[in-house]
Amino acid sequence: MTTLLTGISVGLGALVVLLLALLVIRWRSDRKTDERVAEVVQSLNSRMDELGRELQGALDRAEEEGRRSRIFGELAGSIDLDEVLSRALEAAGALDGADAALVMLPDAQGGKPLVATLGLSVEEAERHAITGPPDGRLARAITMAYTYPELERQAAQADEGTIHSGLAVPLPGESETLGYLTVFTRAKGVTFSDDDVRQLETLALRAGPAIENARRFREARQLADLDALTGLHNRRFFHETLARESARAHRYERKLALIVFDLDDFKEVNDRVGHLAGDAALAEAAERVRDVVRTSDIACRVGGDEFAVILPESSLDDADQLYRRILNAVSARPLGQAGKLYLSAGVAELRPEDDPTSFFKRADDALYRAKEAGKGRVVAATVPRLGPA
Repeated sequence: MTTLLTGISVGLGALVVLLLALLVIRWRSDRKTDERVAEVVQSLNSRMDELGRELQGALDRAEEEGRRSRIFGELAGSIDLDEVLSRALEAAGALDGADAALVMLPDAQGGKPLVATLGLSVEEAERHAITGPPDGRLARAITMAYTYPELERQAAQADEGTIHSGLAVPLPGESETLGYLTVFTRAKGVTFSDDDVRQLETLALRAGPAIENARRFREARQLADLDALTGLHNRRFFHETLARESARAHRYERKLALIVFDLDDFKEVNDRVGHLAGDAALAEAAERVRDVVRTSDIACRVGGDEFAVILPESSLDDADQLYRRILNAVSARPLGQAGKLYLSAGVAELRPEDDPTSFFKRADDALYRAKEAGKGRVVAATVPRLGPA
């Protein structure tokens, strides 16, 4: 690329010198010579315009290659899955003619696949996700063309924003294909060429290992953040998340609520049925908690039979309502050999003067006041008691 730019620059310099010489000749020549000189000058102007376009094209290509090299380097240098997927999609979306990009990674355990998109709505991503050929074989590339009969009868402007074609290539992993990287165009009549396939394959070869490493790191981190018995987040994760959510709530002046609760008289349960049966009761209680919390809530086991739920964007009333749903779920039927158990809870809403420690302490103190008040109830950190459950 440097050699090409140097050659174009030298050519432009020579043309300028030649143009100056011809201008001198024109000054000394007669009319007929002037006409010939004018023709040559026009030809030179055309050539200079052409060389200018070539130079601009070379600069654009150099800039694109530099951008691609930067993205490839960033892909290999990150272990954050969201960041790796974002950079891969950014690079794919820069392909000529591409208006959107999508990565679909099936879950190895048969769960919900991981889908990341750029330029697509959630609904579009779900409709256009590529899982591969129907017979299960690995394809080098898959091209898609979409025809919409109702749009054929409408005006052209009504067709804006519709996906018309796509190109997908597999994302290679260490031992198997991770999924597919797909680009889409919303323009009619655009088809992806063999060169487009090669460019997308080059990106997939770089992105695949980076995505696999980042995904393994996330899975390992998730396992490290989980309590082995209950499957809820553990104490370390709870305190890290509470600190992060408290800082965010303070920064953006958002609400944040917290529930701290435990199983009433659980020590007596262990003494009566044994620790193994007690552990089974804890695991079942945690499962019931997981079933009723919202997707935005963060349920944790903070020690023994004590649990906590962080409620982003929530008030004290929201925490009280969630406690009652948890109480109903846990106490509605027996917990294995432990029988029916009830909960006591303390709830708190973040105050401007709170730090994570004081916030947790206020909720934890409220929990102990609930137990002193008769158990099976919730107490708020800001008032003596919200009342019996």
